[in-house]
Amino acid sequence: MDIILYLKENNIRITNARKSILEIILSSSEAINANSIYVLLKKDGLNIDLSTVYRTLDLLESKKILNKFDLGNNMYNYTINNNAHKHVIECDLCHKKMIIDCPIPQIEEQIKAKTGITLTESHVYLKGVCKECKENRK
Repeated sequence: MDIILYLKENNIRITNARKSILEIILSSSEAINANSIYVLLKKDGLNIDLSTVYRTLDLLESKKILNKFDLGNNMYNYTINNNAHKHVIECDLCHKKMIIDCPIPQIEEQIKAKTGITLTESHVYLKGVCKECKENRK
């Protein structure tokens, strides 16, 4: 995922802290809390306050990029919101980038309806040629 493009598409000002926080959440295989994100950022050498982590998480949640899970006692875990999950498709010829909604939820429904199988893992890799480049090749 192109994080900079993703933030731009969601009208979020791009900062190193926001990029780094989103990278950590995207790379996490499970829900993660603000303190764990903060520790990982510090370990990576980013000079950041814990309050910045919380503000960024609140912003990403308000934009529906993250899901926030209440664990009680003012503790929360965060994951990427699969409904807001996007994919970047880049044209092989002109390298124009386009963002689309993730097709996996619809594919999962079709697979389950046809086979009864519930997906536990999926990977999407998208390549193609844009409409303009196809027309220019004719």
